[in-house]
Amino acid sequence: MSNENDFALRLDGVTIQFGGLVAVNDLTMNVPRKGIIGLIGPNGAGKTSAFNVITGFYKPNKGYVEFRGRDGAVSRITGLPPHRVCQAGLARTFQNIRLFGSETAIQNVMIGSYVRQRGRWWMNLVPFTFPGASREEEEIRANALALLERLGLGAYAETPASSLPYGAQRRLEIARALATKPEFLLLDEPAAGMNPQESAELLKFIRSLRDEFDLSILLIEHDMKVVMGVCEYIWVLDQGTLIADGSPEDIRMNPKVVEAYLGKEAAHA
Repeated sequence: MSNENDFALRLDGVTIQFGGLVAVNDLTMNVPRKGIIGLIGPNGAGKTSAFNVITGFYKPNKGYVEFRGRDGAVSRITGLPPHRVCQAGLARTFQNIRLFGSETAIQNVMIGSYVRQRGRWWMNLVPFTFPGASREEEEIRANALALLERLGLGAYAETPASSLPYGAQRRLEIARALATKPEFLLLDEPAAGMNPQESAELLKFIRSLRDEFDLSILLIEHDMKVVMGVCEYIWVLDQGTLIADGSPEDIRMNPKVVEAYLGKEAAHA
């Protein structure tokens, strides 16, 4: 694990509570720059709640989140709304795919690009008055098409998102996230619903994302072959509390982790 001061993302004492339920309890973790880090745990462990705190969907009751950009500057992003978190350089996908189903693949990716748009949407309604806005729209479309091609989705550019095969929809959601030009990517169960061959291809895909787009990646995943195959370091939650962190080999052999996933009786059988 890298030095605690050399981080892309840091959570310090983050707690999120819903009434009497503590979803995340005093979570402190550092995600190193350009790392591929796993956040795992059984159902209801608090993983997605942690993602929602990081990306601005939830405001923590206690603690804070810090983000370090490529320029080295550290920003406290705790409590910022999601669009501000995205503008800061963090993008995410969701456990349940959230595409604009009636829009084409290229339109979905273009929507992601608008977070960096210099002009305003209404400028395109009067192109003779604001010719720069039209040029920017053309540039956004060209970049979206190039991104689709890089992710193997070029053939689906004009296809409605809802008509794409499941695996292609997963990639399209990642393409839309990449269109925001992030420095940090959060993937929420990217292998969900995939068959073993698709999951194996996902390993190579995630590594290529990190290398080609110069990203730091934090992922939630239940497929342990994916987690152990791609993650360089893993954090484990159970009932909202961090119970272990370490290398994939450390986590595989950790009795607390085995117990959390299999239950005490099975773990000691």
